[in-house]
Amino acid sequence: MKNFVLFLTYIRILCAPIIFILIIFFSEFTASLFLFILAAISDYFDGVLARRFKVSSELGAILDPIADKVLLLFSLFAIAISTQNNYIGLFAAIILAREFWISALREYNSKKQTTTKTDVTFLAKAKTTFQFAAIALYLFGMAYQAQLVIFIGSFVFFIALLLSIKTGLNYTKATFFD
Repeated sequence: MKNFVLFLTYIRILCAPIIFILIIFFSEFTASLFLFILAAISDYFDGVLARRFKVSSELGAILDPIADKVLLLFSLFAIAISTQNNYIGLFAAIILAREFWISALREYNSKKQTTTKTDVTFLAKAKTTFQFAAIALYLFGMAYQAQLVIFIGSFVFFIALLLSIKTGLNYTKATFFD
């Protein structure tokens, strides 16, 4: 079971560049949407299965958040390039900066043996859910030329951005001021 859980993490890492290529070089939004949903579901199930069967591993704990970041960023940059939407690009850059910052905080807390200060929170899980939902909405809207769905995706993505900033501030505060 441990290998299967790790395999689910690897799926996200492998799907990310494929999604990027499908969007940028082939404008294959339907196939990208399918792969993205598969990868996003794998994120949910690898955590559930690891906890349920108590098969978490050190490698899995390291790769899981990296896989999320890789999937998120390949998808967002492909969407930003494809749509030529500067706001999507800006939001993606801010989210990327937040992800690097949180990784640095986690490393810092690891060295200080205060890792609980950057444990994943419910709000951080909600952030990831909103990010993935926004990407799925964008891809759906692009696949079916549904401008309303793209607009809703932009609204959801803005909420994801706000949650990214909020959780980044929360982790920073917990690291340096609590």
